Amino acid sequence: MSVFSTVPPVGTGLLSRSITAENPDGAPGGGGHAVSDLGPGRKGRPCLTLPRGEETVLADIDGAGAITHLWFTTADHTNAVGFVLRDLVLRAYWDGEETPSVEVPLGDFFCCGAGARTLVTSVPIVVAPSGGFNSYFTMPFGSRARITVTNEHPVDVEGFFFQVDYTLDPRGQADPARFHAQWRRENPTTLGVDHTILDGVRGPGAYVGTFLSITCLERYWYGEGEVKFFIDGDDEHPTICGTGTEDYAGGAWAFQDRLSSEVEPEVLTFSAPYCGYPQRLVADTSRQSVYATPMAPVHGLYRWHLPDPIHFSDSLRVTLQQIGQTGPILFERSDDVASVAYWYQVPPHAPFPPFPTREQRRPR
Repeated sequence: MSVFSTVPPVGTGLLSRSITAENPDGAPGGGGHAVSDLGPGRKGRPCLTLPRGEETVLADIDGAGAITHLWFTTADHTNAVGFVLRDLVLRAYWDGEETPSVEVPLGDFFCCGAGARTLVTSVPIVVAPSGGFNSYFTMPFGSRARITVTNEHPVDVEGFFFQVDYTLDPRGQADPARFHAQWRRENPTTLGVDHTILDGVRGPGAYVGTFLSITCLERYWYGEGEVKFFIDGDDEHPTICGTGTEDYAGGAWAFQDRLSSEVEPEVLTFSAPYCGYPQRLVADTSRQSVYATPMAPVHGLYRWHLPDPIHFSDSLRVTLQQIGQTGPILFERSDDVASVAYWYQVPPHAPFPPFPTREQRRPR
């Protein structure tokens, strides 16, 4: 699939466009018309206010082309009335489809779980200081692209800045694959039952990434669960089966800096081009449940399969076990697990499961 190419096409007649609050249609010569105190064209409309309870259309593009970059930021990340990054829902629709191909809380799409911002430095997703959310996933469309954000926060979200960069192809050509991203959460998971990251995918495609946000509801090490890929009719047993949660994210040995029985190891976060463990949030011990671990209950991990996409011809299911360990003993455990699956497939896609309500998405 050409969506993975890093070589820019030259001499094809492609047209570069960008939609912002300053140029909401992406029209040639359409930017910078708004008036500020400095005069016309001097930063008169740099951002939007997202009204409470309303969907805001960020981009509605006609024609064939591909979105090449998304950038968002908002000054209000979390406040006394909720978690903005879980309360804003990002959706994308390709070619006039009625149900979205992308449906994810804004923060989780950018690998910021539990409604909390963290720095991420990877190839397709970058979260830069202080809250510049960047996506470099190529998102082709054949006749139309529509991107929205819905504000389910209890109040208006002011100061929402955004930019949608894309190309148009006057020849009407577009890659046949369409980008998809889906969020799921189980709070808590069921003992002995694997968390479903993705299911119901039909048709040819390629799986390109996973983000996991795990809030520990039990003590001890949480990450012995294996990530499994059931490909093209796999039933009870998968074709691809990993060795552990931190292994899947490119780490090892519980992300510790050493293996030692004499020195207390330190847990290290990291952010790399194709894998990372960027998020580790320590509990507020004055508020935590007696069932929660007193150390680092929230963990954010990602794995991008861009250099090694997982290809499927007619179906795909992806799951994660919840298995813990204390000493040499493995045990089934139950945690709060949220996940984002990122993949490309030839349309049509099956409708997603009903999207969780704001209360069902609320971080612990």
